[in-house]
Order: sequence, then structure tokens, then C-alpha cells
Amino acid sequence: MKFTLSLAAASILVASTAYAQSYPSEPVTLVVPYGPGGASDLAGRALAESAREYLGQPVTVVNQAGAGGMTGARDVTQADPDGYTLLLARVGMALSPAVNENSSVDWDEYTFISPLEATPMILAVADDSPYESVGGLLEGIENDPGAMSYAASGATAIDGFTVQSLLADAEMDPLTAATLIPYRGGGELATALLGGHVDFLAIAAASLMPHIESGDMRPLMVFSPERMKTLPEVPTAEELGYELAGQVIGWSALYGPPGLPEEVINTWTEVMEQVAEDEMWLSRADDRGSLSTIGSVDMETYAQEQYEFYRTLAEQFGYLE
Repeated sequence: MKFTLSLAAASILVASTAYAQSYPSEPVTLVVPYGPGGASDLAGRALAESAREYLGQPVTVVNQAGAGGMTGARDVTQADPDGYTLLLARVGMALSPAVNENSSVDWDEYTFISPLEATPMILAVADDSPYESVGGLLEGIENDPGAMSYAASGATAIDGFTVQSLLADAEMDPLTAATLIPYRGGGELATALLGGHVDFLAIAAASLMPHIESGDMRPLMVFSPERMKTLPEVPTAEELGYELAGQVIGWSALYGPPGLPEEVINTWTEVMEQVAEDEMWLSRADDRGSLSTIGSVDMETYAQEQYEFYRTLAEQFGYLE
């Protein structure tokens, strides 16, 4: 019996070693749970391009939008935990379960692989808008409650909470002071402002920087711990004294299905250490107005903190009892 058990143990060890040496033996699918053109899509494609050199296999980006990002997230959690289906996670993976009691995926139903980047949000208006400052915009909203509109992917999405937190800081009703017009994805949101369909928005920098640089949009404020290098003259929410808005920021991370083998996690840990120093990854982050955060935080701890913050906001704004 002892001999049989030893053979079994040896077989498992050999299989485990072979798995570690063979992974990855085929392309890896990276699910981006939002539409093309937005911050998550840009981050996912930048990661795919940089990681393939260190992974030794292509990383194929698949956009799978729906339910505020949770459709793609749910499918990844239900995928085989073999390392060949991963998730470009966004703040929505912590936010959605925080505000929705019936969320299809809870904040902790993943293998947390690595943080990727912090993505500042920008409060912006069109270049022909009469508003030159945050104070002026808020005054216009307060003077005619409900008349002014903003684009967001949902009331309880990150780009909904950017505006609502700012309205709450200004002592206005976050749900009625301005009218939310829903659109899907950062590309559609930006187009809505450019087309004059909404008066303002506050979404990820990656979706707005090309239009700001072209002069078609005017940035009023950034939701970021510090001023953006590419917009040094634009103040942060914290600088302007907006307490709730000062705590809102977008982010990206790399998640996998629950139960990923240690060998897969170790492989990706090594890959991400190399991506963190990769010139292409860093330059692309700068182009998007993002800050690489690989290796800066324990991702599971950070995700829990984000979940708790947005749950508190949801309770304060009346989305939860």
C-alpha cells in the first residue's frame, strides 16, 4: 500500500511539473467585459501586446460587453481554471456587487492575479460649452435642477458615481440635480458629448484625452490622487475640496477564474513583473493618461476596500436600504 501511495504521489508531482513547464502551450484569451474603444479595451490590448513577449504565447482580446461588465466577468468565473481564460477586470467588478444585491458575481469570486493601472477620470465639457470651471458648471446645474444632462454607462457605474459624488459634495441631490443619459462604452460616451447630446460627463481619461488634445473638449477637473502629467493645469477633485469625488478613481486589474493552479499564478506573476518594466506598456499607459500600478498593492485587499467604499455610497445615495 505504501508503495502504491508513493507511486500516486510521484505521478501527481510529475504531472504538476509537466503542467508548469507546458503552460502556456496555446494562446490565452483575455476577456474585456466592455465594448471597444473604452478604457478597459485600451488597457486590455496594451497588456496583450506587452505580455505576449514574456508569456511566449499570443494573448487574444475578446470584448464581451453586457450588464455593466458583469456578463464577461461571470463567464470568466465559470471558465475552466486552466489559465487560458483571464479577465481584464475593472472597478466595476468591485462596484457592481456593492450596489446590486443580486449581482451575478460577488467581488471575491476570482483569482486575483495583479493590479494593472489606475485610470483617472476627467470631468469635461465640449469646447463650445459656456462653462470654464467646476464651480461654474455646478452653478449652472443648481440654477435649473434636472435640465442639464450627462453621459454615463449607468447610474451605479463608475462614470455615474463620478458625477453623483460631485453633486453630493455640492449639496445637491445626486440623483435628480442632473439627468443621466445612458450609453454603452467610453467611445459612445465621448461621442455623445462631442455630438452635443449631453452637457458634460466624467469618464476615464483614456476615452477623452484624444479629444482634449485636439481641442474638441475642455477638461475641468480630474478624479485622481494627483494631477495628471498630461494635464498639469487641471485641478484634482481633492484639491478643490470635494471629499467624495476625491475618492473616486478607475482602475484595471488582471483576474482569473477561482481555483487557478499555483503554477499559472506564478507564471503570470513573473510575466507581470516584466510588463511593469516594459517600455511599451509604460508609454501606452502615459498615452492613456493612466498610471501603471503593477506590484503596488495586494489586489484582493484593494478590491475589498473598493467594494466597501462603493457600498457605502450606494447606501448614502439610496440605491440600497
